[in-house]
Amino acid sequence: MTSDVAPMGDLLNELDGKLGDGDLGVTMVNGFNNMATIADDLPVDFGRACMEAAKAMTKVSGSSFGTLMGISLMAVAKHTKGEEDIDWTLLPDLIATALEAMMARGGANLGDKTILDSLEAIRLACEGHDTAADMLNAARTGADTSLDIYREKPNKIGRARIFGDQTIGMDDPGMVASEKMLAAL
Repeated sequence: MTSDVAPMGDLLNELDGKLGDGDLGVTMVNGFNNMATIADDLPVDFGRACMEAAKAMTKVSGSSFGTLMGISLMAVAKHTKGEEDIDWTLLPDLIATALEAMMARGGANLGDKTILDSLEAIRLACEGHDTAADMLNAARTGADTSLDIYREKPNKIGRARIFGDQTIGMDDPGMVASEKMLAAL
């Protein structure tokens, strides 16, 4: 684990410990470290590469977040199997595919104050952009904005829901994770 990854993992564990079981940082660090070990051997087929990344994530994580990450990658893999070049303009559609899969598996909905809300904001922010740099800037803005908006709302699902209105003013750990992933890019 690199020195800049460890603090992110610690932060996510701390945030998750306030609203959940405190393992989000471990899930993210272990999952992404495992994906890094296979990065040089990924196939050129984008769909197959996403499937291998999904396997790498779920191999080291039994957490709900790790499962949802794996499910989202598998859903994208099904839509992109056989493709070697993916146009950047397809990113919003691929995010929508991931969102649908995560909602179907996890039972959460938009507005529940989860990573889904970040992903939807990112998807919307990326629409109309066609370069990697423009999309990354738009995605970061979308993630930041959704985090600011949802900070003032209660969590409605998962372990955090039991705290209800006490979660107002708190950041959802999954939403912070999405922001941190974009910052790392």
